[in-house]
Amino acid sequence: MQMELPSRPTLFDFHGVSMTKYFTDNWDSVQNFKARPDDILIATYPKAGTTWVSYILDLLHFSQMSPERQESVPLHDRVPFLEIHMPGITSGVDELNKLTTFPRIIKTHLPVQFIPKSFWEENSKIIYVARNAKDSAVSYFHFDRMNMVQPEPGDWSSFLQRFMEGKMVFGSWYEHVRGWWEKKQSSSNILYLFYEDLIEDTERELDRLCSFLGLSATIELKRQVMEKVLFDNMKHNKMVNGSVDEVFDSKISPFMRKGKVGDWKNHFTVQQNEQFDEDYKRKMKNTDLQFRTVL
Repeated sequence: MQMELPSRPTLFDFHGVSMTKYFTDNWDSVQNFKARPDDILIATYPKAGTTWVSYILDLLHFSQMSPERQESVPLHDRVPFLEIHMPGITSGVDELNKLTTFPRIIKTHLPVQFIPKSFWEENSKIIYVARNAKDSAVSYFHFDRMNMVQPEPGDWSSFLQRFMEGKMVFGSWYEHVRGWWEKKQSSSNILYLFYEDLIEDTERELDRLCSFLGLSATIELKRQVMEKVLFDNMKHNKMVNGSVDEVFDSKISPFMRKGKVGDWKNHFTVQQNEQFDEDYKRKMKNTDLQFRTVL
């Protein structure tokens, strides 16, 4: 049976962050979520390589123990989305409470101030992945075009303007990446990764992940993981490429589009780029957080 597609939502201000009802309707359950010490939380601003890192972690933990899951269970069921709450699908919290595999690998796009406090109390491991603002904006634009439960994106130039103003689901990119960066300075349970580093040297970042999680992966397992998580292999794997997700219209744009650094150059005009750079300097002047926009 085809699920009835929910309508595109409108943005509203939620405790100072732009959100839609699909991520706030279950707020009390999300805030009261009981994290465990062995949980692994993957936190990102949307379109920063969330699926990629989710898949890497799932393979590291489960590909040998239960290989059949790889062929039969979509990644979004293996790595539930904490705050999602939509008519016709099980909420992220309920999905997580039903999981029988350990560790639970959990995905969130929440800014740091919205993370349920049990994650801090239990000292669960948190992996934050950040991606440069220009590529994030481009990727988010194409995602909103094809995702029927995101607000209508409009054209590229108005979308970019809203991105700069932070009028995006999950709020401002600038505040998101900075908030998590600041929290990391005082929290040893956060590993802060960069999308660009993952692209540049996946093996090195894989080793950092293993070391942070206390995993001793064999050379063979690492080789298999590296092979499976190549962009083209993921793009053709229907368990991870979003093709089984009914809210995505892949005819408009594929869920896994390019997975590159620097695609922003195909979208930004010279003028947009100058305006963006100026605005960026202003917003990022009080942080030592540095991004690369080309490799």
